[in-house]
Amino acid sequence: MNYIEVSLELDPDFTEILIAELAEIEYESFVETDTGLNAYIDEAYFNENLLKGVLSKYMDQAAIAFSVNTLEKENWNQTWESNYAPIEVLDQIRVRASFHAPDERFRYELQINPKMSFGTGHHETTWLVMAEQLNLPHAGADLMDVGSGTGILGILGKKLGARSVLAFDIEEWAVENAKENVALNQAGEGFEVFLGTISDVPATRQFDGILANINRNILLEQMADYNQHLKAGGWLVISGFYEADAPALKACGEKLGLRQAGMNTRNEWATMTFRK
Repeated sequence: MNYIEVSLELDPDFTEILIAELAEIEYESFVETDTGLNAYIDEAYFNENLLKGVLSKYMDQAAIAFSVNTLEKENWNQTWESNYAPIEVLDQIRVRASFHAPDERFRYELQINPKMSFGTGHHETTWLVMAEQLNLPHAGADLMDVGSGTGILGILGKKLGARSVLAFDIEEWAVENAKENVALNQAGEGFEVFLGTISDVPATRQFDGILANINRNILLEQMADYNQHLKAGGWLVISGFYEADAPALKACGEKLGLRQAGMNTRNEWATMTFRK
């Protein structure tokens, strides 16, 4: 059995949706690159017409180019592992897969074995949120992780001392993977993961901290919901948007009575923290 590697050049705004779309047509794993995304599929399931059909949905919105390469079976694990390097955040956090050796120099070490690459910490926004979490009170806190992906942010929250985490995602593979990673990090006590959206969270449920690493449009649509679920004095971290979008998100938060408490950027991506 060989694998097909599809190298996609695309705008990073389309990375998450294409991962979800390609997963529906048997693509097994993904690696984000400097120019876009590499997607991998068993050669037996590869269909170029199906691939073109998925990409055609978005080509009127952005330029997308792709190339195809065949990987022999014996090279597959080596290719995947070489593309999944550990992530280090401010010399305090290290994110690694199970096949990487532990490194005791880091105060917080997370094991994330992704079904997909999105949410492993390689993306700038995930890195930014984790860096911001180091500055926020987690001890004894009840957290909500919106669009949780691999569960990485909620898992870090537990390692930072959170009492409970409620995490959810709209993708079934993400929910399954988050549960696996929660167990792998022995963070299961008080950690709930479900398939759904913010509308499925009970209206009376309140949180000390909320993490929402999604995208600009969803953040603008859901900011009022986050505010309703946030306790007085609580904090909200949002990311998944470009630095240029920050003024619109700040204005949205301020209309709800949220005070901007910080903002950081990395390669034009941004994260913003609010206090209630």
